[in-house]
Amino acid sequence: MPVSPARAAAFDILVQVEQEEAYASDLLHAPRFRKLSSADHGLATELVMGVLRWRSLLDEHIAPHSSRPLNRLDLEVLIALRLGAYQLLFLSRVPTHAAVDESVELVKRVRKRSAAPLVNAVLRKLAPVLAERREHISKLASGQPPEELSRCLAHPRWLVERWAAEYGREAAESVCNYDQQVPETTIRLRDPAAEAELEHADIKLAPGELLTRARRVVSGDASNTPAFRQGRVAIQDEASQLVALLLGKGRRILDCCAAPGGKTRVLAERNPETAIVAVELHPQRARLLRKLVPAEKVRVMAADARALPLRAPFDRVLADVPCSGTGTLARNPEIKWRLKPEDLADLQGRQTAILRSALKCVGPGGRLVYSTCSLEREENEAVVEPALAADSSIHLMDCRQELQRLKDEGELARENLESLTRGLYLRTIPGIQACDGFFAAILEKA
Repeated sequence: MPVSPARAAAFDILVQVEQEEAYASDLLHAPRFRKLSSADHGLATELVMGVLRWRSLLDEHIAPHSSRPLNRLDLEVLIALRLGAYQLLFLSRVPTHAAVDESVELVKRVRKRSAAPLVNAVLRKLAPVLAERREHISKLASGQPPEELSRCLAHPRWLVERWAAEYGREAAESVCNYDQQVPETTIRLRDPAAEAELEHADIKLAPGELLTRARRVVSGDASNTPAFRQGRVAIQDEASQLVALLLGKGRRILDCCAAPGGKTRVLAERNPETAIVAVELHPQRARLLRKLVPAEKVRVMAADARALPLRAPFDRVLADVPCSGTGTLARNPEIKWRLKPEDLADLQGRQTAILRSALKCVGPGGRLVYSTCSLEREENEAVVEPALAADSSIHLMDCRQELQRLKDEGELARENLESLTRGLYLRTIPGIQACDGFFAAILEKA
């Protein structure tokens, strides 16, 4: 029995994600898988992201029916079981025989034929059990303490417990529920005229939640349009757009950690006459960045932001630093299974070094926006506050001032500015806002 192209692709991607710590979203758009039909690519995406979102819950159901402990199964066998279990639990339109039989064929395809009887037996035992549970997963989590939220909504317990402690149990539940859904695609209209073109191409749009120039894609594929290919429309989360807008306008701008380039493009759009320097650590990513940003406006450099090779002062600096990404788990669910508590200290060290280096490039009266897509205090307040304590010439601005400016300029659609702040900082929380979780601090030099 041949394996369908969608299931074969999903299986190969999941194996690569585990073996190479690759990112599923990157692999799904790799040339090898672009050849899939639209329907097959859609199913492959559903399977890959679904298995990654619900991995621990799938394993919890698989384990009692397996004759061997899951940690002793070959990776390929475990992934075939997860794929089958995900379809049985979440995809009611997939026939049971297709979910079971093709999972069996997947292990044969990778020369694990001896495991085929195990996969077949486990999934046939699971089928009636999972069919009964299909409608009750989210309901079981409602109102539960962090440890039960973790189990029912497939998140590491240590993450859910820290979110509950930091933001409250209800917010933690909102984050977990948001992470388990397919996030909406959001675009930025760099050319307002592009909206009519998209609608003419049967792309149905709705207003953004936060920004007047953002649109949510209700249906259709905006990436398959001339407006997108010409750069007049950019796919970018609203909170990511907002962070770039917070920097405001300047005469000389530095973007310290620029790839993949979404925020750099917003900066160039908002500052058409300004010289922008975009720094990226990895040469390959710097080369890709050069293709995305206007060469006449943006100078791209491959350099380490922890030791910036720049001397001239800048009046606007963006330090959107590499981070854990816990605010983006709806888009990158593999992160939650890789991240360990001890990783936060290592990330904090690198983030602190970047912030210190970036602050040296801020001229008198200039501003720096420090940001992450992390929900973790270690990467946010605990990086900013020591920097403030170490340099009396730097002070923390109230983000509400800049949010009000954006509202007055017609960029910000949100009426309640308090909903976007936590103290003096910008703070978006997935599920509380319909966007990724971002933190931002605005630092000004005297």
